[in-house]
Formats: sequence, C-alpha cells, structure tokens
Amino acid sequence: MSSLVFFDLDGTLSDPQVGIVRCIRHALEQLDVSCDDNLDWCIGPPLHDSFETLVGSHRVAQAVHLYRQRFAQIGWQENVLYAGIPEVLRSLNTAGHTLYVATSKPLVFAQQIIEHFGIADSFARVFGSELDGTRSDKGALLRYALAQTGAQGRVSMIGDRKFDIDGARQNAMRSIGVTYGYGGRAELVAAGADAIVNAPDEVLAALDCT
Repeated sequence: MSSLVFFDLDGTLSDPQVGIVRCIRHALEQLDVSCDDNLDWCIGPPLHDSFETLVGSHRVAQAVHLYRQRFAQIGWQENVLYAGIPEVLRSLNTAGHTLYVATSKPLVFAQQIIEHFGIADSFARVFGSELDGTRSDKGALLRYALAQTGAQGRVSMIGDRKFDIDGARQNAMRSIGVTYGYGGRAELVAAGADAIVNAPDEVLAALDCT
C-alpha cells in the first residue's frame, strides 16, 4: 500500500559524523572552549540546543556562526550515504510511496547534501529549518510539512533519534526508528517508536507492517 514517508537526514539517510563534529570543534576552539568529550550526541538535536549546552546561551549565536563558516566550506561534504539508501529510495518510489526529507538541519544545507548524493529526485520535497532556528524542533517542522503537503492517510516518519519519534507522535504519524544512526535501540524504545529497524533495507518491510 502506498503512503507518504518522511525521512530524517543526519543519521538516517547519511552519516554526517565527521563534518558535524569537526565543525563543532572548530567553533569551540575559536571560542577557546575546551572539550574532550565525544560529541556524537550533537547529531540529531537542533544545533542551537547543542551549543547552548556546550558554550552557554550567551554565546550560542557566535558558536553557530563559527560552525557554519566551516560547514558551508567543507563540513557538508564530510558526509557519506549509508550503504543501501539509494536502492531503498528507488524501491519505495517504484512501489508508489511519496517521499520527503524532514530535517532539523537548515534547508539550504539539506538540499545541497541530497543533490550532492544524487538522491534529490527521489523526494517530492525537502523540509528543513531556517538559518535562524525556526522549525528546528522536529514536531514543529513536521506540523509545517504536513500542512504544506496536505498529507492524509498513511504517513510515516523515519529517523534515528528520539526527536524524530517525539515529532511523529505530536503529529499523529507512525514512527520507524533506525538503530544504525546515533540514537540507539534503547533511546528509540523509550521514545515509543512504532517499529525499529537495524538496516536501511529493513525499512521496506517496516512500512508494510506499520
């Protein structure tokens, strides 16, 4: 049965770990903030929220600016598609599903990334946040996307973090969590994902079961 399917980007379609972490460390170094911690927890939440934790609310704007300086130049390219994603997208398109991207990443970067990977044609539209942080909350983003598309019937959200699952629940969407990203099974179970998959090709069966 065909349906509408929204995919998260980071940790779901592609692995952005190198670019995101290097850009965060660049910003921290410029602000003379020492951080030896693993920063993988920053992959998924809105960037503004991560920097508020790392540098304090009074320096968030400066940190985001420094991050984006590097990200716009090279960070967005320090990113790889997960194996099997192009094939999964083609299979879903062939089966009649309508696909969208829904990411907290700014729209301008999200579009650039999926075009770079050659998968833009698989999606009817890309939804992302504004550079000022508007719609970086996944619930607000999905609410906007559903209103823009007039989505009805079977609608699913696929993502690797609790933010994706929470956003789906807030908008009465089915949720599919992926463990190959950055949230992990425990986080997805706690968030209440309707289905959990361990590899991209398992998404096909999960959509038929949800």
